[in-house]
Amino acid sequence: MHGTDSGTPNPDLVERSAGLSTGVTVRYVEQGARDGTPVIFLHGVTDSWWSFEPVLRHLPVEIRAFAVSQRGHGDSDRPPRGYAFSDLAADLHAFMDVVDLPSAVLVGHSMGALVAQRFAVDHPKRVDGLVLTGAFPTLYRHAAIREFVATVVSRLRDPVDPAMVREFQASTLARPVPSEFLERVVSESLKVPARVWNATFEAFLTTPDFSRELAAVGAPALIVWGDRDGYAVRADQEALLAAIPGARLLTYEGGGHAVHWEEPVRFAHDVARFVLARRPAGTPRR
Repeated sequence: MHGTDSGTPNPDLVERSAGLSTGVTVRYVEQGARDGTPVIFLHGVTDSWWSFEPVLRHLPVEIRAFAVSQRGHGDSDRPPRGYAFSDLAADLHAFMDVVDLPSAVLVGHSMGALVAQRFAVDHPKRVDGLVLTGAFPTLYRHAAIREFVATVVSRLRDPVDPAMVREFQASTLARPVPSEFLERVVSESLKVPARVWNATFEAFLTTPDFSRELAAVGAPALIVWGDRDGYAVRADQEALLAAIPGARLLTYEGGGHAVHWEEPVRFAHDVARFVLARRPAGTPRR
């Protein structure tokens, strides 16, 4: 592993732009050996590639890691529409074409986990594995999300209230994280305009449950869950285990919704072990 604890930017990471055939330009970072095993990290709602910065610091060089700010998030384009899981999955497909990846392991958190699931259903041959953390099988008509939209999201105006954003991000945690990191993720969320909050959460509620389609996905899957997650509950993890053939559950005791923030070193180790175990000893890298 490499790097230091989170709190200051990693000088080895250089943010780049990728113009996609879907009409948007997204920002991303890349690290690791060019012949390493490709892994793409997909963040949760209102986050950005920075969500995985502490994890990237601790990945082995054998992993060629990409972390992408999805449309509407970070410094990527913010188009007026197109925030359904299928739109974000289409962006991912186009991104893989731009960076010339025939396939990759997808690591998704919360919203990013649902994007990874949608992509795996739509493009199964381009998925080498799935790591789903803080994951849901669906958010269709989700009661708690519907209440959050009614009481908070629908009332947002630009500029979005920093106190609300800080409370929202803190609610994903069961254990403390470095204050510098929390302030950074709050600043990243503040880049997301009110209309993108509304469009994204509306898509959560109106996208029908497609979890039954996951039965056709042949890639191995690791489900990572904190047992103090206040959003994605145990029943969600059981539903995913039932939906994805051969999926395995890894529980972080005492962990919240954002376990990759709370335990980035452990999470990086678990991801690396899952990714590199897929490649038989002696096989060449890509």
